[in-house]
Amino acid sequence: MTDWDARYAEAGWAFGTEPNDFLREQARHLPAGGHVLCIAEGEGRNAVWLAQQGFHVTGIDVASIGLEKAQQLARERGVCITTVVADLASFELGSAAWDGIVSIFAHVPAAVRRRVHASVLTALKPGGVLLLEAYRPQQLERATGGPPDDERMLDLGRLRPELGTLEWLVAHEVERDVIEGRYHTGRASTVQLVARRPA
Repeated sequence: MTDWDARYAEAGWAFGTEPNDFLREQARHLPAGGHVLCIAEGEGRNAVWLAQQGFHVTGIDVASIGLEKAQQLARERGVCITTVVADLASFELGSAAWDGIVSIFAHVPAAVRRRVHASVLTALKPGGVLLLEAYRPQQLERATGGPPDDERMLDLGRLRPELGTLEWLVAHEVERDVIEGRYHTGRASTVQLVARRPA
């Protein structure tokens, strides 16, 4: 059992059942009705919400227990999602496979992140959109969520060399309240990005 499986095996929902605020605000940029990949999807709150908006959604995560709860949430909300137990260190995103890729607080080691972002550049269909929110290094000063080390944090300076060939539509570094279940609660330092593969 992974550490994430252990977390998701706890009673209730680690990060709540409602979608991430930034995703809710910016989902209009995703091609309507398209095929969307949600990476590090956990218990499914974002994937299920996107399915409710008419998208065809695949959620991947290393934690099978999290994805079982994602399927439970989908049934409760009356939608269908596809879930795949996979490690981002080896998962193949495909080529021109996705109208949208959603990365919400997907904090992985830097080498894995660079691999994933390099794959995103070709895995998006032309005109496809990446929507990302992550904690910035400043979040280490807070006790409101996120990984315990700088390596897995992100900011625009780290994203630019990895995703700079995409067309950036929204690019912000913000201080905001993140209220998402037990593990993301309080004032937070995040980076927000919406970027499109040129058509």
